[in-house]
Amino acid sequence: MTQKKFLISSTFPVMKEKYANQYKLIGEKILTLRKMKNWSQDDLANHCETVNRAKISKMENARVDYMFSTLLEVCDALEVNIAEVVGEK
Repeated sequence: MTQKKFLISSTFPVMKEKYANQYKLIGEKILTLRKMKNWSQDDLANHCETVNRAKISKMENARVDYMFSTLLEVCDALEVNIAEVVGEK
């Protein structure tokens, strides 16, 4: 009996590769904004309701595919509009 493959498991690597540069840019902006506040990753996590330090590290290093609500929560904690993080300026 062969095991079924779930669609998400076969497409996620392609999606991650397709948007790898955007994840990297967003991660760099989160890191920059966090450092501007002189916050550690733990400090940022403490200002978030559900995002922990490990997730922040993975976001900053573009090593995780996160939900939009997670990005909104991090932006809220950093007191910035999401456009400042996802924009290319």
